[in-house]
Amino acid sequence: MTTTAPRAATAACTRRLRDLVEEIRETVERGLPPELTAYLVGERLAPHLGADDLLTAEQCEGDPDHYRQHLLHAESDGSFSLVALVWLPGQRTSIHDHLSWCTTGVHLGEEGERRYRLISDGNTARLVATEDVVNRQGTVCGFAPPGDIHRVRNSGTGTAISLHVYGADLARLGSSIRRVYRLPADER
Repeated sequence: MTTTAPRAATAACTRRLRDLVEEIRETVERGLPPELTAYLVGERLAPHLGADDLLTAEQCEGDPDHYRQHLLHAESDGSFSLVALVWLPGQRTSIHDHLSWCTTGVHLGEEGERRYRLISDGNTARLVATEDVVNRQGTVCGFAPPGDIHRVRNSGTGTAISLHVYGADLARLGSSIRRVYRLPADER
């Protein structure tokens, strides 16, 4: 995954994106529990998905080798970050969980998601796939650790773009991924 863009929204960002950042800021500043924050941020994100004037052409560029992360905004106090993930057909993440709450929305195309649960008997642990979902343009979901293990992929035939809002400073951290799972799992 490659990362581009500055620490905060700049002149290169669209007016709609600046408005979205302000709406997210107002929600995050309420200081509510993580799951509720993720849900409420999703309500703010949803009306902007699919809008032609949300992202610049550069923010919609993919990478032929792996999905690409464009950092759109990182709040100066580290309370949230907004990224666009651009996926070419067949590109996917590793199986992973997150550092913080997250809200995602599909801006273009569709994404497949396989969700997992970690089962441990005290001596060994394994992943069990619990659900497969397809998130189409306009779909929004939010979650907070624990219980956020998943793998995401472009499940369509064209480019997919999703917006992700994390309750973490990705300008400093670089990624929202807490752990990558390399345990035996059903990955078909």
